[in-house]
Amino acid sequence: MQVVTKTHISAYPLLGRGKVRDIYDVDQETLLIVTTDRMSAFDVVMNEAIPYKGVILNQLTLFWMRHLRDRIPNHLIESDVAAFPAALDPWKEELDGRAVLVRKANALPVECIVRGYITGSGWKDYQARGSLCGYALPQGLHEADRLEPALFTPSTKAQLGQHDENISLTRAEELLGRDVAAQVRETSLVMYETARQYAAERGIIVADTKFEFGFIDGRLHLIDEVLTPDSSRFWPAASYKPGQSQPSFDKQYLRDWLESQPWNKQPPPPTLPADVIANTAARYQEAYAILANQAGFGGKCA
Repeated sequence: MQVVTKTHISAYPLLGRGKVRDIYDVDQETLLIVTTDRMSAFDVVMNEAIPYKGVILNQLTLFWMRHLRDRIPNHLIESDVAAFPAALDPWKEELDGRAVLVRKANALPVECIVRGYITGSGWKDYQARGSLCGYALPQGLHEADRLEPALFTPSTKAQLGQHDENISLTRAEELLGRDVAAQVRETSLVMYETARQYAAERGIIVADTKFEFGFIDGRLHLIDEVLTPDSSRFWPAASYKPGQSQPSFDKQYLRDWLESQPWNKQPPPPTLPADVIANTAARYQEAYAILANQAGFGGKCA
C-alpha cells in the first residue's frame, strides 16, 4: 500500500484539495473523494505525511456511517475500488482503502460540533469567560470535566489556511434557518450519544467531535468524515483524570508537540521528527483497532 500525499487523477476534473482530501468531479451526481495521508494541525498542513492515516480515516468513516445509518442517511455510493468506473483503473492501487464515490450534496455552511467534555478551545473559553461557546456553565469546573448534557457548538467552515470560528446557535439559525438548525442540532447530539456509548463499552471516551451535513434531494444527509481521530478527541478511559490534559488516540499528541515549538501557527510549519510521525501514526492505528474491532493494522484496514 502506498503513502499518498497528493493525487493526480486525470480521468476526472479536480474540484479541490482540502487539508486532507482531494475531490474529483465524476459526473453530475457523483464525486470521488480521496483521503490522503496529509496531516494538518491548527489549520496548517504539515510538510510530512502520517503513513496510511488516510486509509484509517476513510475506513473509520465507513464504519461509523454503517453504524449510524439508522439515525440518518449518508452520501456514500461505493467504497470498493473494484466497483469503481473503469476510467479509474490506472489508479486503483493508489485509491484502494482511501477513496469513496459519493452523491453530491448541498453542504451546509457550518460544522456541527458536539462537546461532551470541557477541553481544547472550550476550556480556554471557559477560563476566560466562565462560559463555553455562549453556554453559561457552573463555576469551579476543571479541565476535561464531563459536560451533562453534551453541548452543540457550531462553527464556521474556514477556507484552507484560515481558522474555523465558533458561532452561537442564534448565528447558526441565521445561516441555516431555524428548522434546519434545530434538525442538525438534534441529529448531532443523538449521533454523539450513540457513538459515546459505543466507544465507552470499548474503553474510549469521545470527548468531542464534529459532523458535517448536506441536503440531497431535499433530505438531510451525513457527509464527509465521521468520528475519526482528525475530527474528534478520543481519550483512553482507563487513564482519564479530570483537572489535566488527557492522553489521546488522536492528533492532540501532535498539537501538544507543536505547541512546544517556537512556531506562530502560520505556514510554514516545523519539520516533524521521525518519532513524532511514528507516535502520531500509532495513535491513529490504535483508535481504529479498538473502535472498528480490528486486531491491528498491517498497512491496510480491513
